[in-house]
Amino acid sequence: MSSNRGQGPRGRGGRGSSPATSDAGRGSPAPGRGSGFRGRGGPPQHQGYGGGGGPPRGRGGGGPRGGRGGFGGSVIYAEGAPAPLPERLSDGSHQQLITTYKSLKAKPDRPLRPGYGTIGTPITLRANFFPVKVPKGPIYDYIVEISPTQNINALKIRIFQLLELSPQFKPHLGYIAHDRSQRIVSARKLPQPLDIPVPFYDDHQQGPGPNPTVYTVSIRHDRELDMGRLNDYLDGRPDSQGYDPLPLISALNLVLQQHPSSTGVRVGKNKYFFPPVSSMSLGFGIEAWQGFYTSVRPTYKQLMVNVNVCMSAFVTPGNLADALFAFNQNSKGAMPTLPKSLAKSMKIKTQHLGHTKRVFAIGSTSARNTVFECEEFRNPYNITLKHPVDLPVVDIGTAKRSVYIPAELCQILPGSVYRAKLSDTETAAMIKLACNPPRMNAEAVVREGFPSLGLSPVKPPVNGFGLTIDLEMAVVPAREIPPPRLSYSSGQANVRNAGWNILDVKFQRGATISSWWVLVVRDSRNMIAGPTDPALATLVENFTRKCGKSGMAIPNTRPRLLVVSLPPPSRDPGRATAIDQIRTVIRENLGKVPKKPDFILVLLENRDNFIYPGIKRLGDVEIGVQTIHMQLSKALTDPNKQDQYLSNVALKVNTKLGGMNHLLDAAAMRWLVKKKTMMVGIDVTHPGPGSREGTPSIAAVVANVDDTFVQFPASLRVQESKKEMLDELTEMLVERLLVYESKNKMLPERIFVFRDGVSEGQFDTVLEEELRQILSAFKKLATKERKNIYRPKLTIVICGFFATNSQFADKNGNTRPGTVVDKGVTGVFDFDFYLQAHAGLQGTVKSTHYTVVYDENALTADEIQQGTHDTSYLYARATKAVSLIPAAYYADLACERGRCYLNEFLVDDRTSSGGRGGRDKEEEKKRVFAAAKQAWGQGLHPDMRDKMFYI
Repeated sequence: MSSNRGQGPRGRGGRGSSPATSDAGRGSPAPGRGSGFRGRGGPPQHQGYGGGGGPPRGRGGGGPRGGRGGFGGSVIYAEGAPAPLPERLSDGSHQQLITTYKSLKAKPDRPLRPGYGTIGTPITLRANFFPVKVPKGPIYDYIVEISPTQNINALKIRIFQLLELSPQFKPHLGYIAHDRSQRIVSARKLPQPLDIPVPFYDDHQQGPGPNPTVYTVSIRHDRELDMGRLNDYLDGRPDSQGYDPLPLISALNLVLQQHPSSTGVRVGKNKYFFPPVSSMSLGFGIEAWQGFYTSVRPTYKQLMVNVNVCMSAFVTPGNLADALFAFNQNSKGAMPTLPKSLAKSMKIKTQHLGHTKRVFAIGSTSARNTVFECEEFRNPYNITLKHPVDLPVVDIGTAKRSVYIPAELCQILPGSVYRAKLSDTETAAMIKLACNPPRMNAEAVVREGFPSLGLSPVKPPVNGFGLTIDLEMAVVPAREIPPPRLSYSSGQANVRNAGWNILDVKFQRGATISSWWVLVVRDSRNMIAGPTDPALATLVENFTRKCGKSGMAIPNTRPRLLVVSLPPPSRDPGRATAIDQIRTVIRENLGKVPKKPDFILVLLENRDNFIYPGIKRLGDVEIGVQTIHMQLSKALTDPNKQDQYLSNVALKVNTKLGGMNHLLDAAAMRWLVKKKTMMVGIDVTHPGPGSREGTPSIAAVVANVDDTFVQFPASLRVQESKKEMLDELTEMLVERLLVYESKNKMLPERIFVFRDGVSEGQFDTVLEEELRQILSAFKKLATKERKNIYRPKLTIVICGFFATNSQFADKNGNTRPGTVVDKGVTGVFDFDFYLQAHAGLQGTVKSTHYTVVYDENALTADEIQQGTHDTSYLYARATKAVSLIPAAYYADLACERGRCYLNEFLVDDRTSSGGRGGRDKEEEKKRVFAAAKQAWGQGLHPDMRDKMFYI
């Protein structure tokens, strides 16, 4: 349900935010983004906004339904309550706005909206946006400087806590907000100059001791943020087109987040979590907390705040000794320990001194065998240890200086964010908890979110700024676009609820398989007894039959069979020996045949953080052969489930080998093929919290090779850690253009770029940095041989509702596939829209927010909206429409595959380097980056560079 992504690097699986964090209720396995809309509305009496809803299609509601956790009644939030469109959306002023825009000079960068979409059945929705009223007066913006500056970053939060207790600052608390770092905003003028001395003391101390460090907090006036300018912008006045609302919007976000920042736990920039009433366990030592996301959004004639439910993983509180004993019950070893990722996520409070510290590491020696004697705790603190010999000490120091304490004196505090990637089982548990029906999430926002966030009843400083928030969800107009027709070489695909079955169809173009191998990876579970196991023979026969039936040409002879038995993880914790064994087996067999197989089918007994990425690196980088994995737990199942599983794997095989699974009909492709067009997807993935500091980010550029828009090979690069803008986009785009030229004997006339992963605050940065590199790529192809200057028409699109009536909702109360919204919650001057092309399989469905930031192709609203929707049905590895246009989705997948090649840096089991001095830390980052770049080498093997290896 969230509508923007915050600023800076963001994460899907480790791209800048904790991978243990989840927006509540992902509606599909596909990445879901943007704003959440709830179900369908548009009863016929609502003639003022498009003639009503029309007849329902697909699966609708139809009466009370039960749900998880006792949830019952209607699936629709506030069903039966009036849902009229506000006057600003029904008075015709939107069309007047478009007329005004057409009178202005058109320019390609940040194009004005050319019109509103018309294709589809008109409906109405409730959205998790809430109208905000702001006062007329200005907001005063201040810069904060703190001195002395040595090691200040680690202390800023505590300094701001102490600042709020200062007699000079305390009287202003009712009308100020701050970011706990360098910015304060105020509803009233603060005295100037304002320099406040803050004696420092830790939170376990009653007050400052003798000779404390005194920090001077200097608050300097920077600017006045004029609400009048914002109101002119919201009204769409032509002279406000160049106005930047972000400084004022970010100030209002600070105001709304001030209360939850002091009562909850912040994760990322704008998500706040609160202790659960009852524990929601995800696995050993980890539990889920529910939280809420807030973001202020400017829309036409109305400021909104978007509020959403989200979930994140936290360390289960309790005594650390109990946690060690509990974990040791399921592991072997002389001294109990904990997974490093879990230990490093812990914030503990010492029982004898009350200090709050982070755990640096679990020691390997007991209290009695460590530097101190047990009596040290008994004499000064009157403590006799219960476990002086059978529990390890805990290091709560730094990399430079260890500070050991007995584990039983450590209490794990609530609110310790789990800062590592969840395992498969933990992820499944999180999804189960997060995937609530729309009505449940809507009620959580209104009943729990608003009080927790201090929005109802209103808490300071919101009321101090004169802000008022409507507690009723916004009602917005929308449309429902019908699905495109699909084409296979034989058989019919009937689309229902954005999905279809392929059991009785043949691929549009089946790949030709000359030879293939099977690699059985035995990993302690003995799911395959050996090469002669009948279950293995049956699985291989069924898979061969499935590939042939789907339209691929595959030999009837049995594939070469390779079996490798791996040492247990207890003897090979990083699985380096296991990967060496697999490498050796593959290379030995390659030496026995004249050519490499087209692919190796890898059968896995387990999934861990090492074997899968290790094999992908072997195939993609070292050897240059496609690898396709099956989980034996899924493949060796009952015949009906196995057939569906093998069908899904066949989709990947055909795509990897250059085949085409299906096509769209001519009508759906018209917007793409009226001129020679290349669609480009761009994304960047960043190292997550569990990575070594300095690990590079990975950039991917994918592009189609012909007019079918099915095959999208990729270019990959490593670049500066956590940098979102691409460093080598020119070279990567040239690679893609040359491949297109080799296939089509000409370069494309138009290029559509879909850029994923960029926040709204970075739109202009894309135009400043990446647009320049794209244009440079065009210039590089203006050679003598081509005779003419190459300059295609370019478009860049950034990718980044509760029902009113159950008759027009799906069975969960979600909006149905094809829902598009371009009024009510969209930007004022932006050419943007929200699209939900996919079906919500579980939980609350999400739409994707698309914004056209550069356009030389004069795209209309209907063209980009319907075109993006229809193209979402071309995703190669599923028989479903997906939530993100495939070009951008493929770029994301390519980035994720690139992570496999740097797995040893992204999954860091070494002792943390936290606590180093600034210079040492920076040097270490440089060393890590250099080592990672060396490990990356030339990247993809040459034999993989023109294939969809990542699918």
